[in-house]
Amino acid sequence: MELRNYRDADEDALVDLWQRCDLMRNPLNDARKDIAFCLSGGHGEILLLEDEGEIVASAMFGQDGHRGWIYYVAVDPARQGQGLGRRIVVAAEERLKTAGVPKVQLLVRGSNAQVVGFYQRLGYMVNPANLMSRRLDGNSLPIGHQMDDEPVVVTYLEMLERGSLPHVVPKTRNHALIGAHDITVGFYRYLYDAVGRPWYWTDRKKLSDKELAAIIQDEAVETCVLYVGGVPAGFYELDFRDLPGTSELAYFGIMPEFIGLGLGPYLLGQALDTLWHKEPGRVLVNTCTLDHPKALPLYQRFGFRPYDRRKVPTPWQDPDNLLDFA
Repeated sequence: MELRNYRDADEDALVDLWQRCDLMRNPLNDARKDIAFCLSGGHGEILLLEDEGEIVASAMFGQDGHRGWIYYVAVDPARQGQGLGRRIVVAAEERLKTAGVPKVQLLVRGSNAQVVGFYQRLGYMVNPANLMSRRLDGNSLPIGHQMDDEPVVVTYLEMLERGSLPHVVPKTRNHALIGAHDITVGFYRYLYDAVGRPWYWTDRKKLSDKELAAIIQDEAVETCVLYVGGVPAGFYELDFRDLPGTSELAYFGIMPEFIGLGLGPYLLGQALDTLWHKEPGRVLVNTCTLDHPKALPLYQRFGFRPYDRRKVPTPWQDPDNLLDFA
């Protein structure tokens, strides 16, 4: 088996390898452009492992003047488990080390636990940092029900009478709903981020600890946490500060790992039971095109009716939100 540099004649075979390894998941990724860009600026290289004329592994790597990066690590699915991934990564590291690069980093989807484990076995650590990115080429990406260059559509809903709420039983029996009395700011921020990060919840992130505490620790605001198997799985926050006129389902959601177990309808039903127990004249909630696609129909299924819609800037179009995902 030969370890060698990429050659122009390898392009088709290399792109095919990346496709078979599911590295082209993003529809805006252009493997051929990435290859050309890597090699044209003098800042990157591509290493290959070739066995009997077939490319069986690859690694693209380079440096940005501060640290090294490794991309497009791929091993032929039929050859995985033979140490080829380790061999190609170590070879890329040696090239970077020879060039005087003191540190190397790479990106792995958080959901890809197997690959995270592979790199951890090679000595890589998961850093407590958030990856932030923005396209500069004018292309837009689908985010929620929209493209990322479109304004967010917020739908405001109301319920004027309790009606008959659906009775929902979750698919898991080891669940518990516990009120978070005198909830701490740190625990609330954890819940808010764990539930809301996929849906770009940002409003509470802009508040200082003091400002946030004034809301969530108010006697007229209630937070209830859903646990499954002893760990948090979701929460709702109810705002009764405008009683007797209105009450609001301020926040409601399930953590991504627990979606699909029937917990969302169950939690919403419990929240509405609590809201109507205090006999408000009106119950409010809102959702937007960044939310889970089932959010709006779920609210309507439980009796909410839209009364207003507004377009607002996306979180990344609002200068006040530049640090919201940090």
